[in-house]
Amino acid sequence: MAKKPTARQEFVLFDVIYEDGSQRSNRRVPADVLGGLDGDEPAREVIMEQDRSIAEKSGLPPLQIKLIKRSDAK
Repeated sequence: MAKKPTARQEFVLFDVIYEDGSQRSNRRVPADVLGGLDGDEPAREVIMEQDRSIAEKSGLPPLQIKLIKRSDAK
């Protein structure tokens, strides 16, 4: 029997610049948390949660975010 197609989740890519000057590109944020009155601000919370998870696994403290902007469309 064929599998039923699953719903595809759309993502928006963001570039993140940290207080120490380092940059991470193409951080994925679910599109359904963006928009509305807050615009892209909810992306900060999603990325901060991702950073906390990464920091927990690596044993290093999470970096402070300075700027978040959408990645350039290619």
